[in-house]
Amino acid sequence: MCFYQVTLNEQLHVHSGECRYSCDIRRGERPYMCDVCNKAFSKRKNLTRHKHIHSGVRRYVCDVCNKASITNSRLIAHQHIHSGERRYTCDVCNKGFDYQIHLITHQRLHSGERPYVCEECNKAFSDKSSLLNHKRIHSGERPYTCDVCSKAFRFKSHVITHKPIHSGERPYTCEVCNKAFNKQYTLLTHKRVHSGECPYICEVCNKGFREKRGLITHIKRIHNG
Repeated sequence: MCFYQVTLNEQLHVHSGECRYSCDIRRGERPYMCDVCNKAFSKRKNLTRHKHIHSGVRRYVCDVCNKASITNSRLIAHQHIHSGERRYTCDVCNKGFDYQIHLITHQRLHSGERPYVCEECNKAFSDKSSLLNHKRIHSGERPYTCDVCSKAFRFKSHVITHKPIHSGERPYTCEVCNKAFNKQYTLLTHKRVHSGECPYICEVCNKGFREKRGLITHIKRIHNG
């Protein structure tokens, strides 16, 4: 076999190997794995870009408000806040979004699709984060802790709502009587005193209540003896 044929065969072997490799990736193979969170990627450059999330380095800075972002894509999405532009629009209700994933999640409100299912109780959700939050009901996990009293909560928003108890802060004020509350939910319940709204209705006698616990107490005492 001449040198030309050997060289040609070697090139064909290399190219066929590259083809098999690229075809494997196209079939869904993700050979590049993050050593921090084990998330896998089909391309090395995507893994390199992803690792910036764990490093905490924010190299991309907005030239309007100086807010720093970990990735360039997040910076671009952030800059739309200043321009008012929303690149992704729902074709049903025309609501706009800065991120495509937010549009996809929103469209499930129209389609009714709930692809994320809890394996414990089969309850379904339209987005993954809602499923993860729901799973804490079964696991009992409470990852968010108050730094004052160490009380633990399932959701970060619950910690934020809880903290004014310690400071005495009452940031929620009724615009009718100026009474202040430390929880937004308490303010909403209070407003029903002025509006007369009673959204919780007894199915037995049709009596209405401002709070759900009032309805529960009524059913136990009156209808259940």
